[in-house]
Amino acid sequence: MVFNGRPATPWHLWAIGIVALIFYGGGAYNYLMMQTANAAYLESYTPQQLAYFETAPVWFHAAWAIGVWTPLVGALLLLARSRFAFVGLFVGLVGFVIATFYQFAAPAPESMTSGVGLVSTLMLGAFQLFFVIYSFIMLKKGVLA
Repeated sequence: MVFNGRPATPWHLWAIGIVALIFYGGGAYNYLMMQTANAAYLESYTPQQLAYFETAPVWFHAAWAIGVWTPLVGALLLLARSRFAFVGLFVGLVGFVIATFYQFAAPAPESMTSGVGLVSTLMLGAFQLFFVIYSFIMLKKGVLA
């Protein structure tokens, strides 16, 4: 069905939009706790992991911030059916890729580049890629305007 020249909102947009908001909200929470050095939160990190984040270059922190905040806005825009949702999610994916490049190019602790750390990074990337592709498809179908 078409309303006001654009297709009706499919049920899956709400489901995926809410999942994206929760997903990126978790990333924003992690970012805030790390940047504000929340002692209780940082207890779950090893001293090597903390040293890695503390000595990372400014461009890594910029990419991390972009990879956290723009897709959070993108998820909100997805729920608002805005065409700019794709841009926010895509820019967030680029920030994630840049930050991940540093993770694997710099001497990161092994706990971050193998085993659970590696699987976590791959899963985060897969989810982000899914949200970008989904928003692109919704944009092309005219659901986002």
